[in-house]
Amino acid sequence: MKLENKGLKVAFATLGCRMNQFETSALQEQFQVKGYSITDFEDVADIYVINTCTVTNDADRTSRKTIRQAKRRNPNAVVVATGCYAQVSPEELAKMEEIDLVIGNSHKTAVFEIVENYINEKFENKVFIENIFRENQFKTFQISTFFEGARPIIKVQEGCNSFCSFCIIPFARGKVRSAKIDEIVNQVKILVDKGFKEIVLTGTQLSQYGYDHKEGTLYDLLKNLVKIENLYRIRLSSMGINELDDKLIDFLTSEEKIAPHFHLSIQSADDKVLRDMKRNYTVKEYIEKVDKIISKRPETAIGTDIITGFPTEDKTAFLNTVKTINDIPFAYIHVFTYSQRDGTTAVKFGDKVHPEEKKERTRILREISYQKNYEFRKRFLNKDLEFLIISERDGYKIAITGNYIHAKIKTEKPVNTIIKANLTEIGKEREENTAVEV
Repeated sequence: MKLENKGLKVAFATLGCRMNQFETSALQEQFQVKGYSITDFEDVADIYVINTCTVTNDADRTSRKTIRQAKRRNPNAVVVATGCYAQVSPEELAKMEEIDLVIGNSHKTAVFEIVENYINEKFENKVFIENIFRENQFKTFQISTFFEGARPIIKVQEGCNSFCSFCIIPFARGKVRSAKIDEIVNQVKILVDKGFKEIVLTGTQLSQYGYDHKEGTLYDLLKNLVKIENLYRIRLSSMGINELDDKLIDFLTSEEKIAPHFHLSIQSADDKVLRDMKRNYTVKEYIEKVDKIISKRPETAIGTDIITGFPTEDKTAFLNTVKTINDIPFAYIHVFTYSQRDGTTAVKFGDKVHPEEKKERTRILREISYQKNYEFRKRFLNKDLEFLIISERDGYKIAITGNYIHAKIKTEKPVNTIIKANLTEIGKEREENTAVEV
């Protein structure tokens, strides 16, 4: 007999990337429209859903810690682990006494149905997972429900075909699967009709969009999207340098509806380390593509990821990275300290760099990132810029430019409005800038 589930409290915790954030938000909506009450993860709830990350062993530990916290808050609650850790290590999680259900990425769109069936039937099956590499179709939720301020996020692609030596993500997300172009166009039209100005496209490896079907590549998708009437701007999430051919670069740098902000991970600026990482490009090739983007669109913000302390990154390799990074016109750098990840091919190298040395290398690169970000923002000081208001805080509106400069602005204009403002003050941190409406 079906129980009355309306009013049951559901709490969510999200670890890791923007993809997980997108998917958690969609899961929340599924529970909410069925009468469940969404509550904060710190509260006592009837159901806890933890969307796990497994990018490092530390991420695994954090996921397990979060799971235990949920069960301590309510020992009678149904605790669900989903996400990448659940996909890669389901049996490991299933052994935890705090967990009731382990639902891999292969079944993530079915989380609501599995949980509701479990509540009503209390079946013995605890693990729901299939081989992610057998997934051939792109599966997602009906419409974007995750927002960064006033910016809807649309997941258009999942999976990665690169298999970098340090990365477990292909085993968690599978091979590339992409949404159909017409489906994405229809989603964007719905959001634009609702008045949203900026749409963010995301995926596991966005630049590999279309590798699994014959409809076209990221270039073809973007050519269709920019035709949408009243769409102000498209922002792209992280892309790989290998997929940026001349045709795509020319389009990205000439189309005004594409935000001049590209996150292009380099991971190391030493060729031997790049080979050991299986990144399949050289430092020279990376620099050439960045230089071409900047030369064609000088205001562009280029962001990147760098890993410090990779097992084959000796002192010479690190110094090569420091020297080269100083010469590349980055707007910001996300610096990550290498953590050995079971299941990746980099494990064969061991973990050769001393933890204190890793810490020092990370500190050095973060200081470079801070200085580069400050200098990038300083270039636009006292200039009139076009901002999109994305939120409100402490009596100010928080707004961003196409090239990802944040500013607080005193204005009566509502969120999701485009305004022109003069950047009058550069703060120490990215979001401490001030602009005045003009």
